[in-house]
Amino acid sequence: MPVPGGIAQADSMKYRNVHSSKVGSGKAGNRVTVNVTFTQFKLENGLTVILRKDSSAPVVAVDVCYHVGSKNEKKGKTGFAHLFEHLMFEGSEHVKKGEFDRYISLAGGYNNAYTTEDVTNYYEVLPSNQLALALWLESDRMLKFGVTEEAFSTQREVVKEEKRWRVDNRPYGNTMERLQQLVFPAGQYHWPVIGSMEDLDAAGMNDVREFYERYYVPDNAVLVLSGNINEGEAENLVRRYFSDIPPGPKPVGQLAFEDRPIDGEVTDTLKGDVPAPAVFAAYKVPPEGSHEYYELGNVAKILSDGNSSRLYKRLVYDIQAVSEFEVSIEGMEKAGIFLFSAFVAPGHSEEEVLAIFDEEIAKIKGSMVTPYEFEKSRNSTLFSYAGRLSANSGVADALAHYQSIFNDAGMINSEVGRELAVTRESLRGVASDLLVKENRVVITYYPSDHA
Repeated sequence: MPVPGGIAQADSMKYRNVHSSKVGSGKAGNRVTVNVTFTQFKLENGLTVILRKDSSAPVVAVDVCYHVGSKNEKKGKTGFAHLFEHLMFEGSEHVKKGEFDRYISLAGGYNNAYTTEDVTNYYEVLPSNQLALALWLESDRMLKFGVTEEAFSTQREVVKEEKRWRVDNRPYGNTMERLQQLVFPAGQYHWPVIGSMEDLDAAGMNDVREFYERYYVPDNAVLVLSGNINEGEAENLVRRYFSDIPPGPKPVGQLAFEDRPIDGEVTDTLKGDVPAPAVFAAYKVPPEGSHEYYELGNVAKILSDGNSSRLYKRLVYDIQAVSEFEVSIEGMEKAGIFLFSAFVAPGHSEEEVLAIFDEEIAKIKGSMVTPYEFEKSRNSTLFSYAGRLSANSGVADALAHYQSIFNDAGMINSEVGRELAVTRESLRGVASDLLVKENRVVITYYPSDHA
């Protein structure tokens, strides 16, 4: 594999699509336009490449997204996707341990990675004249399994320490793990992204190598460059560093997704070293990209976004029943979770707090939200979306995500239209259909000395 240097001639392209679109709400004075123009093509080995030029600053974001997360694991062999997020910085064919970060830092950039249930994403942001360096580094760790037994053992211990820090020794830290087990009583969303430490202890180098060889292949990846690039030169560099990487030995595919309904309200109690009681209510809902996902996002904002939200007025302003609360939705590739969490203040009970939450849900089911609430939630959504696309790193991440999950990078432009298609009537309908007790898990968390 060549090291950073000259530019190779471009091969003939298998296909190319250029995307640009404008989306509006259809209402005068409230028109929203998203116009992210990008070029997309695929290498012969299956790697999807997306180029987006932005000359506003002399930087470029490089994003490599592998369509593999904890959902691709099997019972008894969990935690591999997240472990690989660590292992991929432990050295590769031509890059020694610790040198990846050093190369990027010396070039004036930064890098990081993250793992979800559905994808593992690696990214660098650096001066655009250092693009070849980033492509060389990313291609080298895609080319060949370079993990040693020592690196495997070291990073396995790092993951254990991360679990102790994030879950075991943090107040309420095990709540989401337990909620996920109960919301998804079967299948690949049943276990947390960090996986089981027992599974990692039982794993060997052959298990790790098999995981890499199946999922860390070009035909299971999306490469995005967003920033101050010359598209022709950037394409040549991509072809130079990635074209010779062989595809996976067989089509990657995705494991058949398994799950079963909650089928009746599930309650559970946890105890730990926490400062106050807390209550969590989680509903299983449709996945990211569904119309219910966008509708429930607005419901969450109407309930909890800002001091004028319904629950803030009742739980904080009127009776000071909670020290903190939140309503949110997490959308995954195959399903989602609509979550209410609240930390109960002295003199109040978790039953009281949950009852107020239920009352506000019932009100949304019983009558449409006000025009003011609806407009406020929509504006908040659009503001968040604009913020995500305000930097090259955010654009690169979005393009990689939409292509990996939906096979449609063009959703970066069209998703605003989906958000704006939500109506006050549809909010009422989705709350009536999905935010029901038969479809939820409730966990009450008490201090250890609670009777």
